[in-house]
Amino acid sequence: MTLLNLRHSVRAIVLDEEDRILLCRFTLPERCVWATPGGGIEPGETPYEALGRELREEIGLALQEPPPHVWHRRVVAPGYVEGYDGAVQDYFLVRTQAFDPRGTLSPAELLAENITGFRWWRLPEIADHPGPDLFGPRDLAGPLGKLIKEGVPLRPLEMGL
Repeated sequence: MTLLNLRHSVRAIVLDEEDRILLCRFTLPERCVWATPGGGIEPGETPYEALGRELREEIGLALQEPPPHVWHRRVVAPGYVEGYDGAVQDYFLVRTQAFDPRGTLSPAELLAENITGFRWWRLPEIADHPGPDLFGPRDLAGPLGKLIKEGVPLRPLEMGL
């Protein structure tokens, strides 16, 4: 049995008072993907500590309390994350007022993480987006709509690619 080397990360579903979601644009060599802010858990960090650090760095948002864990995603695919066999991502719901995302990372540091922009999206804009940019997860509109309509699930929802 081969052990998989999976990157463990945390991501925030940041929703404003109008239920718009804040997404980061990741520009990769083969495609552009709009995904939630977040990143890898560093050695010695708890998921909550990692989420707080990532949100401060990328978008300048300070967490006031641990947010609810709403989604879980496990992707095993060579090349999905450089240097890993895939990723385990845990998503947390963060409700806030709309703001202009400006984290502690400089534009050059964001670019080094492939982040080239930020945007607040409405659910219909995601559902009707013609591309060529993709969303991560690909089916973001479905589970996001369910989360907005039904609220925090009793257990984290298992997400697909």
